[in-house]
Amino acid sequence: MEPWVWITFCAAAFQTVRFMLQKQLSAVALTAAGATFARFIYSAPLVLLLLPLYLWASAQAMPALSVAFWVYAMIGGLAQILATVCVVALFKRRNFAVGITFKKTEVVQTAAVGLIVLGEGVSFGALMAILLGLAGVLVLSDMPEIDGNWRKRVMNRAAGLGLLSGVLFAVSGVTYRGASLELASDDPGLRALVTLAVVATAQMLALGVWLLWREPGQVGRVLAAHRVAKWIGLSSMAGSLCWFTAFTLQNAAYVNAVGQVELVFSLIVSTLVFGERLTVKEAAGIALVTGSVLALILLV
Repeated sequence: MEPWVWITFCAAAFQTVRFMLQKQLSAVALTAAGATFARFIYSAPLVLLLLPLYLWASAQAMPALSVAFWVYAMIGGLAQILATVCVVALFKRRNFAVGITFKKTEVVQTAAVGLIVLGEGVSFGALMAILLGLAGVLVLSDMPEIDGNWRKRVMNRAAGLGLLSGVLFAVSGVTYRGASLELASDDPGLRALVTLAVVATAQMLALGVWLLWREPGQVGRVLAAHRVAKWIGLSSMAGSLCWFTAFTLQNAAYVNAVGQVELVFSLIVSTLVFGERLTVKEAAGIALVTGSVLALILLV
């Protein structure tokens, strides 16, 4: 099995841990934006420390950062912030495994984003797999507790948050790959680390300013919740470094497809950590989305 596949498995595992911790924080003391900020404030300093150490250990110089690199990196960073806020907000409406499944609609949307941004097309078979995933999303978005007709039950806030997070994560994945490929280096690890350092720092500063302006007190609560939040930062740094390395080695569509293994991890967390149980309809929706991604792996 190729290295990027194993790296993606590690990325999915670290990301599951991070979302689990973010859900715990958002349920107790923090808003969705505050729980998202916890990821950046405790991970960006670690990345900034790791980068010069890596440069020194590998005897390499810092690569030049082109205008195209900055454009890709900043678009990806903003998209990731908004996507993470959507996911944390979604956790307050649906259980952990279903929330992650909504988020993983990025897998079936990356093909479209890749076509627009990087000119990567999809085959007819891949298109059929994408439609299968859409069916799974529709099943998952049907909330019986909402009174009204079918349209109101499917077109609800939870479905919107999930689908939006998928689009935004797809944008971030494609643009992060674009940013890393703009760096003049043959070392994929260095390209991934430089991209991550720039993005994580920008995200920390931007979201920190936003919270001070729009949600006074949240920054203090994030710092006060350091016993849990620091683990969010550590798992975030490890997961992000794995994602960025995988995006550097392989195109975003393939990486996100393999990253669907996160669904399995989230089901384990949902059952063992949160004591949540899936309904038959939710399990069917997850099965459809998973089948869609497996088909993409085979066909793309």
